[in-house]
Amino acid sequence: MADIICIIGSKGGSGKTTLSHMLCYGLGLIGRRAACVMTDICREPPPAHSLPYVYADGRSATARNRILATLRERDNWVGVIDGGANSLDTDSALHAEADLVLLPFRDSAEDLRVVCADLARLPNAYALPSQWPTNPWQYKASVRLLESIPAEFRGRVLAPVFSISSSKLLLQQPPADNLPTPLNNACRAIARYTLGILENGGAALPEAQTAIGASRRLQRMVDQRESQAAHA
Repeated sequence: MADIICIIGSKGGSGKTTLSHMLCYGLGLIGRRAACVMTDICREPPPAHSLPYVYADGRSATARNRILATLRERDNWVGVIDGGANSLDTDSALHAEADLVLLPFRDSAEDLRVVCADLARLPNAYALPSQWPTNPWQYKASVRLLESIPAEFRGRVLAPVFSISSSKLLLQQPPADNLPTPLNNACRAIARYTLGILENGGAALPEAQTAIGASRRLQRMVDQRESQAAHA
């Protein structure tokens, strides 16, 4: 039986499609069979056989249900559902079907407000900081944003997926002949991390495994390096 991972959420522009493709590509790199299922009616599917993983058109409920039923019959596959924005009914249906639900959000107060509302209505979902800034000043601001997450949700906010400019190559048509090593490494890391979270069954995580815990560790490393450089 395949595992079904749904990447959904009310906020548009949060990186759902990019994350879906990074995850599917990364799963392939670590030897897992993956299928990316599109549901956004505003998007057009890529040309057939243009991606290194299966891509299925699930924009209608009938097609989506058929695809999910087919995936459930496939052992050792992972189905990644790329959800559209502002599709509350579809999100609720996918939440009920999924083994893991991810809610990407970016580093803005509005993104955080929307994802907290989604966490409240989707009790087994995890929020995932997506396209997270790497600039030191922006990163420090993003840590403060994470610190403002209500306590009841902090155990359901995963470690950030940092922005990587080459991720746009995964959506490029015609596809790039070769993808850069940093992108390959990032996709592998996302795939392994997501499979680990899948085993958690929707339960709250210890702080060390959450966005706040991961961000605090990274901030301590940055502060230590800055201190060492200042005293060099």
